[in-house]
Amino acid sequence: MTYGRAAISAPVGGLLITALLWWAGASAHALYLPGTVDVLGGQSAAELQRWLTPWSYDSPASLRFGPEVSGGIGDPAGTDGTRYLALYRTALQIRFGAVFVFFVAGVLLLVRRLPPVHSRWFATLSAVWAWGLVAGTLAVTVSAPWLIASQGHGSYRLLPQLASVISSGRQILVVTALVTAVGTVLVARVTAKGADAPVQEAVSARTARLAATVGTAVVAVSLVVLSHQSVAARLQSISLHNGLLAEPGDLLRQWLLLGAWTGPAGTPLGDWLLYRGADVLLLAVVWWALWRLPLLLTRATVPAMALGAVCATVLGLLASQLLRMATDGTGLHWGLIHLPAGIGDGVPAALTFGLVAGGAAAVTLRLAADRAEATGAMASTQGSARSQEQNDRTVPGPRSDNS
Repeated sequence: MTYGRAAISAPVGGLLITALLWWAGASAHALYLPGTVDVLGGQSAAELQRWLTPWSYDSPASLRFGPEVSGGIGDPAGTDGTRYLALYRTALQIRFGAVFVFFVAGVLLLVRRLPPVHSRWFATLSAVWAWGLVAGTLAVTVSAPWLIASQGHGSYRLLPQLASVISSGRQILVVTALVTAVGTVLVARVTAKGADAPVQEAVSARTARLAATVGTAVVAVSLVVLSHQSVAARLQSISLHNGLLAEPGDLLRQWLLLGAWTGPAGTPLGDWLLYRGADVLLLAVVWWALWRLPLLLTRATVPAMALGAVCATVLGLLASQLLRMATDGTGLHWGLIHLPAGIGDGVPAALTFGLVAGGAAAVTLRLAADRAEATGAMASTQGSARSQEQNDRTVPGPRSDNS
């Protein structure tokens, strides 16, 4: 698909996810109504409010009803409170604008290299869904400094506050990104009608399996090595003495750990294996997606493979979390609304290691293709030499005339 056709569906999807998130945030004030609390219950309403607040323009109670503080010399009382409210609104404006920009940029490349035609539509739908979660996470990350400053204590434990803000609002992103992916793919299928059939790059199955294995090994470093209890504890306890950047442990966990890996000590082996099954599922989804990706892309470039690997890692993460929700019954004690509370965790780490895994897989594909070309050229040269040698042997010599 050309960039001209892809440029139609990407902005439509960007507007759709921005509008859905704005509508969800605007609906947060309905949870304060007495009738809503009576229907949903106090705990469920508070949980939903926690999901929607990061996308709500309604300023928090600390800014609405907090004590008014006088500003500088000559400033009237309450000037600081007004400035904090302005910072909060600026943070939300940056957040919604960044969602649109990040979503459009990623979907433009996805639809270009993975057009939803023939048997590719499901792969495109899954990739756009996963990228919606990544775009929302990046938007929250970009707007986090303004949101922290609006609380009035940005100089206190900045990095832990930044990690807390980045991890918020992920549950509602799962739903809005899915709805947006459906709408985006439908528009992309309409715009793809009449276009030439996409030319698929020739990749051998053996090379695709090798690239998928290399990429999955990169993701396994985060899931198995860095997420191990002892290593994660060391990351959590990293300290840089004093200053704003003195406590990077929480932030490093956000961007480096895909899970939590512990041994079966103190836990029945069957329960431990069942819990580790979610990790196996994550790696299986990543390997299968990376194996199929070079065969689905119209051209396996490094940006396309990196973006596809990010989407594959996010999809594997969601699959593992859904499996844990189905096998772990502890969330039922708090109600159904608390069951998906952990969904969407680990998206920053999926972005980090997905980019590295995609780059490694693309380099593996390129090296394998260069090696195959060199082997083919050598075989062709040897074949030509042998053919020339056989021709020289069969050339008849001068014939004597004895008659």
